[in-house]
Amino acid sequence: MPYQKLLDFAKQEGIVLLENEPLCNHTSFRIGGPARFFAMPSDTLQLSGLLAFALINDVKYAVVGNGSNLLVPDEGFDGLVIRTPEGKPRWQEDGCTVTVPSGYSMTRLSAEAARRGLSGLTFAQGIPGTVGGAVVMNAGAYGGQIADTLLSSRCVTPEGIRTLTAQEHKLSYRHSVYADHPGWVCAEATFRLTPGDKEQIQAEMADYAQRRRDKQPLEWPSAGSTFKRPEGHFAGKLIEDAGLKGFTVGGAQVSEKHAGFVINKGGATCADVLSLMEQVSDIVYEKFGVRLEPEVKILK
Repeated sequence: MPYQKLLDFAKQEGIVLLENEPLCNHTSFRIGGPARFFAMPSDTLQLSGLLAFALINDVKYAVVGNGSNLLVPDEGFDGLVIRTPEGKPRWQEDGCTVTVPSGYSMTRLSAEAARRGLSGLTFAQGIPGTVGGAVVMNAGAYGGQIADTLLSSRCVTPEGIRTLTAQEHKLSYRHSVYADHPGWVCAEATFRLTPGDKEQIQAEMADYAQRRRDKQPLEWPSAGSTFKRPEGHFAGKLIEDAGLKGFTVGGAQVSEKHAGFVINKGGATCADVLSLMEQVSDIVYEKFGVRLEPEVKILK
């Protein structure tokens, strides 16, 4: 990697760039070794510039949000990790349409919409991820999903910045066109929400928040739902029916509260989590003939 060139470029562009930054500090799992470089661009132009620099100079890179669905190797990442810009939402004059930087918290956006008496993002209350990650994987919960309100997104590609319409995202269960183009990065997204009764919206969000507290192991570091929902089944139920609640490898454990979550009970390594996931998948397949696929992303 052209270390000095990267340092010079970041200084010239005013981009915050950290060296040997522990990635365990940037994931909800609290797992992972250091990134050789960790960049925090402030806006879409800085993000685009960093990606262009990485491509031109053949720099290994990865783009992350707040690491809520990410598992980082114990050895870290020998390259450039780019944290998507947070920024602030920009509300249009109609009061219902908002453009949001990809690094902005989905929970914060959901709460802000509720304060404005707008529905459409109530399902996102408590989702720990960012807007970019939510768009890329068409995040959803409690019957709602990103596809319900997404109008467009600004996409940084190797050829430049373009706008994707809602249809061009090809949104489906935990999938979007971004997954088909690893070089594309969501820089911001625009949503159109619907006016509603503020008290009813806030009551609905409070209900979702209570459900999460009651059913999910929020007190432990995790990456949320570990496996995708198999067609016709629920991953957590299959794992529970296989008798795997509490199953442990090193510091990683299948949550005793919700079998769909793998948690870090303390000192878990990436190797612990991967071993546990593989064994759980194998046992569920042997018992029920259903192969569980990871929902958590692994930094490579």
